[in-house]
Amino acid sequence: MELFYKVEDKPKFSQLIVFALQQLLAIMAATIAVPAIIGNGMSPSAALFGAGVGTLVYLLFTKFKSPVFLGSSFAFLGSMGAAFAGAATVNLGFLGLILGAILAGLVYVILALVVKKVGTNWISKIMPAVVIGPTVAIIGLSLAGNAVGDLGSGSFAGTNFYVALVCGLVTLFTTIACSVFGKKMMKMIPFVIGILAGYALASIFTVIGVATENEALKVIDFSGFAQLGTLNAWIPDFSFVKAIKGFGDLTGGASEFFTLLGQVAVAYVPVAFVVFAEHIADHKNLSTIIDKDLLEDPGLDKTLLGDGVGSMAGAFFGGCPNTTYGESIGCVAISGNASVVTICATSIMAIVISFLGPFSIFLSTIPSCVMGGVCIALYGFIAVSGLKMLQGVDLGDNRNLFVVSVILIAGVGGLALNIANTVTITEVACALILGILVNTLVKFKKDDAPKEVPQEETTEETAE
Repeated sequence: MELFYKVEDKPKFSQLIVFALQQLLAIMAATIAVPAIIGNGMSPSAALFGAGVGTLVYLLFTKFKSPVFLGSSFAFLGSMGAAFAGAATVNLGFLGLILGAILAGLVYVILALVVKKVGTNWISKIMPAVVIGPTVAIIGLSLAGNAVGDLGSGSFAGTNFYVALVCGLVTLFTTIACSVFGKKMMKMIPFVIGILAGYALASIFTVIGVATENEALKVIDFSGFAQLGTLNAWIPDFSFVKAIKGFGDLTGGASEFFTLLGQVAVAYVPVAFVVFAEHIADHKNLSTIIDKDLLEDPGLDKTLLGDGVGSMAGAFFGGCPNTTYGESIGCVAISGNASVVTICATSIMAIVISFLGPFSIFLSTIPSCVMGGVCIALYGFIAVSGLKMLQGVDLGDNRNLFVVSVILIAGVGGLALNIANTVTITEVACALILGILVNTLVKFKKDDAPKEVPQEETTEETAE
C-alpha cells in the first residue's frame, strides 16, 4: 500500500501533534476500558500513563523500527481478576497485578532468548501465509461485534438506538470521505475529523435532550467534567503506590504470600503463551503494511523483549499488562503514516494527557457510538490486511482451503476455551492453534505438498 510517511520519516512538528492525537484516539477506548472492567479502584488515567511508558520501552528495544502502540491487553482480564480474588484482605490486589505482569513478561523474555538462539525459520514453517493470513483476519473479525454493538449505544441507557446510530454513521462516513476524497493533511487524519464530526452531532443531540428533558436524545455524559475539582482528575492513581499500601494488609506471613503468588502465576503465565501467538500475527500484519519484515529487522527477539518488558513497565504504573494494538496497526494502514516518530509522540502524549484532567475527561466522554463508527473502519482494515496475505495462496488446493476454512469458522464462531476460570484461550489463539494442526496434518503427504504460488500464476490458473 502507499505510505505517506515511512517508518524512518519525521513529519513536521505541527503535523506530528495531530498524527499523534489520531493514534491516541484509535487506542484510547480499549486502553481505558480494561481498568474500567476490572474495577477495584483501578485508574484509567494510570493505565494510559502505563501504556505510554510501555510503548516507549518497546520502541527502545526495537530500535525505533516497529511503528505500533502498546495498550492494555484484554487477554489478561481473567488473570487480573484473579489478583483480586478472595476476601478484601486475603488477595494480592495491585501487588498481584504487578507481579503477574512481571511473570508474564518473563515468559516473553525466555521466548526471546529461544528465538535468538534458534532463529525464526520455524515460524515460517508452522505459520505460513495460509495460516497467518486468516488468523490476522480473525483479529479484526473477532472485534466486529464490539464495533457494531457500540454503533448503536450512547453514554446513557435511555439513548435512542437510531440517534446513536446516526452519530456513529456520521463518524464513519466522515472518516471514509476524508480518507478517500481528502487532500494531503485531511487524508492522513481521517479519524480525528471523523470523531470530531460525530462528537459535534452527538453534542447537539445531547443539548436538545437536556433542554427538552428527552432521555432518548442524550448521547454524551458530560458529568465527568465535574471531577475537575478533585485531585484524582489531575494525578493518576498509580498501581505501584496502591501495591505498597496494600502489602501491609497481608498478615499471614510468607506462607500466605507465596500461596497467593502461585495463584497469580497460574493465572498469568499460560496467557502469556497465548498472547505470544497474537504478537506474531500482529507483527506479520504490520510487516505487510510497511513492506518490511519486522521478524527479521529488528527481529522477533527484539519485538518480544520490547513487548514483554514494556508490559511489565505498563503494569507497574497502570496495573494492566500491555500488548501490541490492532487498532494502532489499522490506523497506520488507513492513514498511510508508518512513522515511528508518530508512535513515540503518541506515547509522550498519553503520558502528558494522563495528568491533564480536562483533556483526559474529554476523551473519556467520547460516546460508544462515535468510537463504533471509527472502529468499523479500523477492524475492517485489520481483517482485509489478513485476507490480502492469501493472494499468493492457491485456494484451489483443498488442503489450503481446509486450513483457511477451519481458522475462519473457528475464529468467527467465537471458539474460546476457559480453563479452570483462570486461563482463557481466546478465539484468535484457538483458531491459530487449529490452523497449525490442520496445516501440519495436510502436509504429511510430502510428495505433493500444497504450495503457495505467485498472484499472477494464481490468476492465470483460475482463468484457465
